[in-house]
Amino acid sequence: MVHGWEGSPSSELWFKWLKQELLEMNIKIDILEMPHPKKPEIGEWVSYLMNTVKEIAEETYFVGHSIGCQAIMRYLEKLPESIEIAGCVFVAGWFNLKEESYEGEEDREIAKPWIETPISFEKIKDHTGNFLAIFSKDDPNVPVSDSELFKERLGAKIILKDDEEHFEETKEIPEILEFIK
Repeated sequence: MVHGWEGSPSSELWFKWLKQELLEMNIKIDILEMPHPKKPEIGEWVSYLMNTVKEIAEETYFVGHSIGCQAIMRYLEKLPESIEIAGCVFVAGWFNLKEESYEGEEDREIAKPWIETPISFEKIKDHTGNFLAIFSKDDPNVPVSDSELFKERLGAKIILKDDEEHFEETKEIPEILEFIK
């Protein structure tokens, strides 16, 4: 699992819930602590994933929240073509941000490379064709229209939820378990 901007392994309540549920199913799970979460940089986050994720198998799922979704995609596009995984779950992932999500010019500068640096979706799909993207209709940061981009670019199954905002206070997301099962 990869947390989002300004996040941590314990920042979202649903991380703890998902970890417990997966452990009860005897599924190994790692929630990574990404470097410099207040100022996430593509190169640093992708390098961290390359150096940290040592075991990848056909049963592997990646689960990301917010900018963590982009980090996973950018990591997958760098993997050798021969590596296949079971799938990816993206919660509140984005390619664009709402104007209200920026607290200042520094936030714009941090987000800019994540928004403007191209992603090779074909390379990502070389590793799996199994994507789930979950959004909230009232997310203050992510335009709901980005759900269509995940569907169009990755063929992702889309779930739109009500009243979850950016999923930072969400306690559980049962659709993730259903997808992984």
